[in-house]
Parts: sequence; C-alpha cells; structure tokens
Amino acid sequence: MYNSSKTRIWKRTLYCLVAAAVVVSAMPQALNINVKADTNKVVNKNSKSSSQKKFHAKLNGNTLKIKKGKDETIIRICEPQVFKVDYKPNGKSSKDTLVVDPNKKWSTGNIVSSDIKSDPMVITTKKMVLKINKEDLSILVYDLQGKLLLKQDSTASKTASFTHNSGDRFYGINGYNFQEDSSKGMLRNGTESVYAGYQGHCGSPFVWSNDGYGLLVDSDGGSFTIGDTSLKYDGISKTDTDYYVMVGNPKEILSEESDVSGKAPMFPKWANGFTNTQWGWDNSLSGTGNDEAKLKSVINTYRSKQLPIDNFCLDFDWKKWGQDNYGEFKWNTDNFPDSQNGQLKAYMDSKGLKMTGIMKPRILADSKQGRYVTSKGWWLPGDSEASDYCSGKMMENVNFALPQVRKWWWNNIQGAFDKGIVGFWNDECDENVNFGNFGNMNMERAIYDGQRRHKNQRVWSLNRNYYAGAQRYSYGMWSGDISTGFDSMANQRERMLSAVNLGEAKWGMDTGGFNGGDPTPENYARWMEFSAFTPIFRVHGQDNKVRYPWAFGSTAEATAKKAMQLRYTLIPYIYSYDRSASQSGLGLVRSLMMEYPNDSNAANDKEAWMFGDYMLVSPVVQEGQTSKSIYLPEGNWIDYTTGREYTGGQTINYAVDSTNWSDIPLFIKSGAIIPTQDFEKLCR
Repeated sequence: MYNSSKTRIWKRTLYCLVAAAVVVSAMPQALNINVKADTNKVVNKNSKSSSQKKFHAKLNGNTLKIKKGKDETIIRICEPQVFKVDYKPNGKSSKDTLVVDPNKKWSTGNIVSSDIKSDPMVITTKKMVLKINKEDLSILVYDLQGKLLLKQDSTASKTASFTHNSGDRFYGINGYNFQEDSSKGMLRNGTESVYAGYQGHCGSPFVWSNDGYGLLVDSDGGSFTIGDTSLKYDGISKTDTDYYVMVGNPKEILSEESDVSGKAPMFPKWANGFTNTQWGWDNSLSGTGNDEAKLKSVINTYRSKQLPIDNFCLDFDWKKWGQDNYGEFKWNTDNFPDSQNGQLKAYMDSKGLKMTGIMKPRILADSKQGRYVTSKGWWLPGDSEASDYCSGKMMENVNFALPQVRKWWWNNIQGAFDKGIVGFWNDECDENVNFGNFGNMNMERAIYDGQRRHKNQRVWSLNRNYYAGAQRYSYGMWSGDISTGFDSMANQRERMLSAVNLGEAKWGMDTGGFNGGDPTPENYARWMEFSAFTPIFRVHGQDNKVRYPWAFGSTAEATAKKAMQLRYTLIPYIYSYDRSASQSGLGLVRSLMMEYPNDSNAANDKEAWMFGDYMLVSPVVQEGQTSKSIYLPEGNWIDYTTGREYTGGQTINYAVDSTNWSDIPLFIKSGAIIPTQDFEKLCR
C-alpha cells in the first residue's frame, strides 16, 4: 500500500521536471538568441516584433560579417590598430575609389580575442578594443587602457556619424588655395568640404585628432562636420559607406593612413637638392639668343659662384607648344638646338644637373594629335575648345581617367624623356572642374606608370593640387601661383603644414613668389631660408622674372648661398626622410602637434615645425624683424649655430639679424646625431 505523502511528493517532482523542461525550451526565445554548432556564428530572432530585422553575425579570421535584414556590414581588422567598416545597404556596393591603394595586402592574425555571443560583441587586438552593439550596430573604440576614443553612432547610405570626447582637436581634411584666407591655421572645425581644389589646394576624406584616432572615408568628395562631441561625414560617393579607423598617436595615425591610401615612392636623390624653375629668360644674358645658350650661361654662373643646384625645370619654351604633329610632347629645337641630338643632355650631365619640364593637360584641337583624340573619343567630358593664353590657339583637355589615354600620353613624351627631360611639372589640370578630384592624380599616374614600365628609374613630379592617394605616383605638389611679399611668404607655412597633415609629404612653393613682380632683396633672402627647410626647395617667377640668387644684390646672394649650402650639408639627413616616407608615410616636415599632441601650445603653432625627428626650425618671415618669439616644446634644445642650450616647455625671445638677414633659427634635440656631407663637392 503506497504512502499518500510520498505520492504527493512524487507528483510535485514530476510537475517541477515538466515545468523546467518548458522553461528551458522557452529560453532561446526569451533571450532572443540561438547559438548554433558553429561558435563563430550568432543568429538573433525576435518573436515579439516582426518589424525587427533578423540578425546574423559570423567571424572568420580578421573579418566580422553582420547581416541585418537585407543590409550587410563588414568589419575587418586590417592591422592591430586599423579597422575597416563597410556598410552595404541592401547588400550592394561599388568599387573602391582611387583614395585606396588597390595593391594593399593586409596582415592576418590581428585579433587577440573575440566574443560575438555577447551583446555588445567584443573584438580585442594588441592595440585596441572594439565593442559592437547588436541592436543598432554602433561601434565603440577603446584603447587598451579602457579609454573610449570614438563611437560610431550610425552608418547609412552616403553618411556616417560618430561621437568623440569633448575637447578633441582635429586636423586634416583640407588646405588652402593660393588666395584663401589661411588665418585659422591647421585646426579644423564646423563643416569642412573635402575636395582637391585648384591653385595649391589639397583635400582628403581624412581627419585625425590629438586624442588618439583618425578616420579615412573612401569617397570622391564630401564633407566633415565637427562639433564639440560629434563628427559626421556626408556626401559619400559610393553605393556603400566605407571607412577606416586608425588608433595611435598622430605620427602613427599618419603612417596608418598611408597604409590604406598608399606609400609615396622615393624621389630621385637629386630632388632633395635645389631646383630653378624658369619661364622666359633675362635678356641681359650673354649667348647667341637661343634659350639653350642662356640656360648654359645660368648653369655656369651657379657653378662658378659655388651655388649648389641639381635640377633646372623648363617652362613652355622647352617644347613645340601649340604646333601640329604632337608639338606638345617634343623638344623645341629652335630654342634648344642640341636637345634632339642628345648633346644638351650630355652637357647637363657633365655639369651634374637634371632637366625637367612643364606639361599641360591640353593639346592643339585642330591638329594631327587632336583628330586622333577625336576619333578615339578621348576628350575630357564636359570640356570644349578654348583659346590657349600662351599659343593663342584653340586647345582642349584630354581625359586622363581612361587607361588608354594615359598610355598614349606617356608613349608620346617618352622621346623627350630619353633626350633629357627626366621629370614633369603637371600644370593647370586643376583649373577645369570636369577633371574632378582625381584629374591631376591621373595625369601624373600616366607619367608614373609609363616611366616605370619604360625604365627602372625613380619618378619626380610637381602638381598644383592634391587628393588622397595621389602620393602613390611620386606626387609632389606646390602651392600655386602665389604673390611676392612678406605676407604671402608667411602664409605658406600653414599651407605646407596643412598638406603634410593630410599625408602629402612632398610639398614646395614658388620661392620668391610668382605674381606681383620681384621680391625685395630681404624678402628673397628670407624666403630662400624658409624654402631650404621645406620638402621641395625650388624657385620660380612669372614670364621673364628670374629668381637667381645673384639677381637681388650681394647681401641677398650671400644669405641665399648660406641657406643653399646648409641645405646641401644636410642632404644625408634629408634624404633619409624620403626613405622614411616610402616606408612609414612620415616625411621630412611635421607640425609640432604631430610630435607633441598633448601640448596645447603646439596645437596650432605655425611659427615652427619639426624638420625630421631631431630638428626644429622657425624661419624669419617678417620684414625688418629684430627678434622672434619661438616656442620650444619639452626637452632640451641646442641652437644649431651658436651651441647655446635651452630648456623646452617655454617661449624664448630669439635675436634676429635685421641687417644681413643671415640667420635661420634652428634647434637640435639634445642627444641627436645629424648626418651631414661636404657641400663643396656638389657645387663644382
């Protein structure tokens, strides 16, 4: 006979077991998660609301793929300190723009640990921690100390929004054309447009902060909007929203940006020296009247005066500009009789000089070459014939976006290259809006790709604007047709530093000024000192306006000579940073903020900049200046000229020679080793 109390206990136990089974079977719905056999897969289901989208995530190697409804988001850990987000609305995407290096191969094994079952999902590398919210796909970026650096709030078609810490300072995005007010310096805030621009402007869909992060958006144009705690990019050109986040100090961020957009190949060694650019000639020069005789006279004067020079860059007069039968690409043997037979090249080689020449993006419309372009449909879309200011003839621009045009372009200038024009100065591609942001890049790309196919020789170029990615093609830029005068000279500092902050390490200017007549002797002398501490050391003037050191009086000549010889003394040091740029993306010149991101005194300082890792320079840019205030960051600094030592973290009052203009405030970090050479061997 059964005990009634035992029966009741058995029934209660059975009831509890059944109830527990019901609870367990209901758990996946209650937690809204179903874990499958593959531990790297997570599927979210919602039984409460059919309006919520189905969620699926899978981590494979360095790549996390998330599907939510028809949309797809791919998060790739490119390097331990770089990740990419690619949001594809309805699963659709378009190919990368020229901002991104097409040949980049990312490393593997970048993830230290991951948990995609949790919410938020967590991915950890040796440099950062990412937390991805499953509900709204927001991404929080932390450093390894747990500091929140940046939060991606949302991505949508054509836009991406972020939150950052209050007080963050921002750099990058754009620079200034030759006439713009540049008084805001290098700091960026509010709404800032992203475009290549014209006449010395530079742009990139790239912004970085002193707080330890940077953002590069793959887009052909757009705009950043920066608020106290907000950051947004609008107007993305692609179907998908595609961006990269970099973590680290400013120098690391610039290096990481170049990992995405491409490294700058080394210039030829001679490009680290001095370049004289010339349009027209001083008629007082001796010779037979042709340009070749005048060129030789100028070169002989440089050499006899012990003024070091490596490159003479020729304007319109080197070619048969505006002539039929491909005159835009051929040596003008009327101006340079020995150019085609190779004797001019041999002469320049004997003097230790290179010749470079100007190129324009247009050709004679009514010509053999023009009719060929018409037959191929190679004219720039949206463009039309226009009268050329130099030839007075009707000319039209070609479309460098087409690979076949780029190949044709090089094939036609290869002959001039073989006869001595070993580098090209690409002018005025920026003036036609139909070229867009990549026009000048594609023009130089034609030369770079063609020359590298033709000969294993480093490429040199000058270009009048910049957009991210152009540096892959040995792309030097200059600041446009600037005017003479002290104000114009002083304003070049923030133009240079803004370009460098974008990743364009190879920057220069028309030293002495292009427009507005001739500089005063003092202006010329101080400008030469300034230019000697820029990446590209070059002079240029308007038609028939020369910029030789001896053209501005004995005092200016002596000052210029001293600056030029100092530049050449430092060539081993300078050349090493061209190598650095090709490997790390960091070139010769850096803003003080790059080196000292936590120093508020350096936040927008354009009075001085780092010349490599160990030198700080602060050229004189005011007329008649007798003393200059110079901020020296933390550390110990030694005056290059006098040997006097200074303790950093203070502003010093530095005496300036207002009579002979012979001083360049230059300081060396204590403990640095600066390699030098004997400049005299290079002046013979």
